[in-house]
Amino acid sequence: MILQVCRRMFALLLPGGARVSRRTALISSVGVLAVVALAACGKKEAPPAVLRPVVAVAAEADTKALQSSLPGTIESRYSTPLSFRVGGKIIERRVRLGDRVKAGEIVARLDPADNTKNAASAAAQLSAAQHQLTYAEQQVTRDRAQAQENLISRAQLEQTENAYAAALAQRNQAQAQAALSQDQLKYTTLAADKAGVITAEQADTGQNVSAGQAVYNLAWSGEIDVVSDVPETSLGALAVGQTATVTIGALSGKTFTARVREVSPAADAQSRTYRVRLTLESPTPEVRLGMTADVAFAQAAASSASGTPAQSFTLPSTALFHTGKLPAVWIVKADNALELRRVEVSRYGERTVTVSQGISAGDRVVWQGVHTVSAGEKVRVVAPLHPEDFAS
Repeated sequence: MILQVCRRMFALLLPGGARVSRRTALISSVGVLAVVALAACGKKEAPPAVLRPVVAVAAEADTKALQSSLPGTIESRYSTPLSFRVGGKIIERRVRLGDRVKAGEIVARLDPADNTKNAASAAAQLSAAQHQLTYAEQQVTRDRAQAQENLISRAQLEQTENAYAAALAQRNQAQAQAALSQDQLKYTTLAADKAGVITAEQADTGQNVSAGQAVYNLAWSGEIDVVSDVPETSLGALAVGQTATVTIGALSGKTFTARVREVSPAADAQSRTYRVRLTLESPTPEVRLGMTADVAFAQAAASSASGTPAQSFTLPSTALFHTGKLPAVWIVKADNALELRRVEVSRYGERTVTVSQGISAGDRVVWQGVHTVSAGEKVRVVAPLHPEDFAS
């Protein structure tokens, strides 16, 4: 049937009704059918591309004040090492790590044998010097009386007075040496200068220590500090006297107020952070040294280029992406194409992050699937099933 149709078609195309051979007509018909088939295939439309679904939500500005939260440690405001003022061998230690001591309480002792002998020797020298002084004093009294009667020469009186002055100086020297020896004997007993807590042990019983070598470290009772290391990006918002809210992990549900007491003028050489010390107001007995804390600094809202206050946005931590080492988020534009935008994070929560710069109210931020998309890709936005699951 197809061969007949092809013959008729070529019969119409040839001028004057010229006839062609059966083989030539077959080849021509096959070519025509191929052209028709290709034309028919070219008219089929490609199936529409399937858009990748992503969870995205319009950003809403936080109603709470912008805060910067940093980790901190509970420490005593004053902490000093306890050391002997003389060298020797430790024969007794009376306190251990974590013990509380009172002011004047004895905490350790050295072997006092050598210092006792030195004190006895100094006392003997003092006694001899005192006797020598007494004799010189009696002699000068007699010579002065005889000099008034012109029984002795003026030169002899001067020699007697010189001997008395030398005896007096020797007695004073011996007296000072005896007092020093007594002090050194007393220094073989180590006592706490202030009431506090032993926070470190640096020498043990039987050890020979030199003068000034630390044996214990004493954290004074009284004022308690919260120590935190602040990055340079947050340093400009801090000032001495500024208040902060302190939450201690071991005391769940309790918050404390602290006030900035000191801001380090120079950065740490290793971490490049600035140490900030805050005084904890009204601490309870449950607050112990060494506890970890979370310090939230209330910051004044920054102003944008237009003069309006800047806003902060709390997002789930799953929305955070990175461009290099800098934080970023994916923004769904009006045409449903994705844009990777850098942001500035002011606070990292347990399950959320607070963004202070980079996004505006109404921007559709991708909450889930941030590691499966690419810039410029068009997506299909779906709402989260349970938005409350992302709340802090």
